Amino acid sequence: MGAAVNTLKSRLAAGEMQLGIWLASASPTIAELATGVGFDWCLIDAEHGPNTSASILAQLQAFRDAQPVVRVPIGQDWVIKQVLDLGAQSILVPMVNTGQQAQDIVAMTRYAPAGRRGLGGAVARATFYNQTPDYATTANDQICVMVQVETREALENLDEIVSTDGVDVVFIGPADLSADMGYLGQMDAPAVQTAIDDAIKRITATGKSAGIITFDPAEMRHYSDLGVTFLGVGSDVTTLSSALRMLAQDAKSRTSGE
Repeated sequence: MGAAVNTLKSRLAAGEMQLGIWLASASPTIAELATGVGFDWCLIDAEHGPNTSASILAQLQAFRDAQPVVRVPIGQDWVIKQVLDLGAQSILVPMVNTGQQAQDIVAMTRYAPAGRRGLGGAVARATFYNQTPDYATTANDQICVMVQVETREALENLDEIVSTDGVDVVFIGPADLSADMGYLGQMDAPAVQTAIDDAIKRITATGKSAGIITFDPAEMRHYSDLGVTFLGVGSDVTTLSSALRMLAQDAKSRTSGE
């Protein structure tokens, strides 16, 4: 018995659109709800969300239909090793600026001799606690590596990053990229949008999957038309906040007597 087939990785490789949302609440209950409503994937955010190994584990255990992705806080061996041992097969690594960084990240996700991921499957959820005897010999092929491009330096080195063997998705981080370009809080600035569109075209031209997140429904079709196949369309906390605000406003308007 080997590692489970990573259907998100195979569908992205086939060029299929995969839609998902960010999970930033660190709540297993919300993860259980969000992963059963029709998204292809849901991403547990350990970079900006208040997540620890324990909370990531609890959310992974609550997943239903959607495929899990974990955004690690930093591309370091011990961080990536822990997340993979928890059973995640798809990871997003922020702030990847060079081809060498991308190569190092891929190596962190692979067992030797292809990489340097530490062996500890006998005590890890990834093997269902040693109940998957062939995990180590089959795991490498099922890991989906996503790297986040979000600086001018990364755009300058985009060709090297995209061509890195083992990188499956190159994800554009619009917020940090706009800030690094001098447009803090202005992701819709023409220069930023031009840079993003150009990067997506360069990524997809190589056959690799391009990813991005947008909270603007009008942009979803635009990015789809450009060839993005890993598309984030919102987050749990912003969706819940908006829905609760609308509920409060509606209830007050209905009971105010006006």
